[in-house]
Amino acid sequence: MHPTQANRRALYSDNALKLGLFGANCSSGRAVTLVPERWSGSWQDNLRLARMADEAGFEFMLPVGRWKGYGGDTDYQGETLETITWAAGLLAATQRLTVFGTVHAPMFHPLIAAKQFVTADHIGSGRFGLNIVCGWNADEFTMFGADLRDHDARYEHAEEWLNAIKRAWGPEEDWDFDGQYIQLKKVRAKPKPMGGGRPIVMNAGASPAGKSFAMRNCDALFSMAPKGKLTEFADHVAGVKAQAPNLDVYTVAVITCRPTSAEAEAYFRHCAVDNADWAAVDSIMAMRGDTRERWPDDFEERRQHQALGMGGVPVTGDPDTVARELADIAAAGARGIALSMVNYADELPFFCDEVLPRLKRLGLRG
Repeated sequence: MHPTQANRRALYSDNALKLGLFGANCSSGRAVTLVPERWSGSWQDNLRLARMADEAGFEFMLPVGRWKGYGGDTDYQGETLETITWAAGLLAATQRLTVFGTVHAPMFHPLIAAKQFVTADHIGSGRFGLNIVCGWNADEFTMFGADLRDHDARYEHAEEWLNAIKRAWGPEEDWDFDGQYIQLKKVRAKPKPMGGGRPIVMNAGASPAGKSFAMRNCDALFSMAPKGKLTEFADHVAGVKAQAPNLDVYTVAVITCRPTSAEAEAYFRHCAVDNADWAAVDSIMAMRGDTRERWPDDFEERRQHQALGMGGVPVTGDPDTVARELADIAAAGARGIALSMVNYADELPFFCDEVLPRLKRLGLRG
């Protein structure tokens, strides 16, 4: 399919609900668990998974931008594959998947980044996507010798950074850029993205500054849909659409699907409660400033939520239950759902065999 901007935004798919996989580039994926079958994050497992997802008709893979693990007994996400080179490798090995790079804007010079993104885009014939992150983990910035700017200034910098990249993707030659944070002189950048357009751009800003940034600059906003709060999520999507009609909202779901709901619930508890890496969970909580004093009424609930992998609605049950809950999330306005699993490659075949046909019957998948 020709890489028009409309095709890029639709992830080259007519499906009403887009499906992807989230966090597979990291050791343990997004499950903060001790169980031995947890995801390896190795290149070979990622390659095998991407080919499975491509064959099954999934629309995208979305990585986590991580530079330093969270410790605990598993050193949760301590080994991660850098996301631009990861995306380039997977794009070369697949036919239909859009593969995102998740990129910390403060860590990459915009002209180097622009050419890296274009190179991946050519490898994938127009299937590269950019997920911009502005950073929150002070430990990672310290490791780079970089300053973690004040919250709103991070988005001001990211907007300049993205504007410079978009100009590098455009037709101008020998242009200057004189911003508050970025200064460039006599810029030339070739080649351009495939098809005369540009990669789809996503951001996960949740604060007012973050959402405003996404509305002005992005094609997709990645937002959490808390379990039991789909009405609030629907209101959020409606609010976004009222201000930015062309901005699609994506979310994340943590999938535990087994032949029976009892089996699924038992496995969920086994991984996320009985065998959670609580030392890593507590490290994540401390980094985020989530203390019992700050959240006296729901601290334990928040702590349990982190064991799912730093957020995401848990979708646990038999195939009927899982399909129905995914359909409910779509009905609340989600254009796409990024899925995470304890072991993606082990669990994906059952999901594809049992849940995808049910989503097709519900009119969400072709």
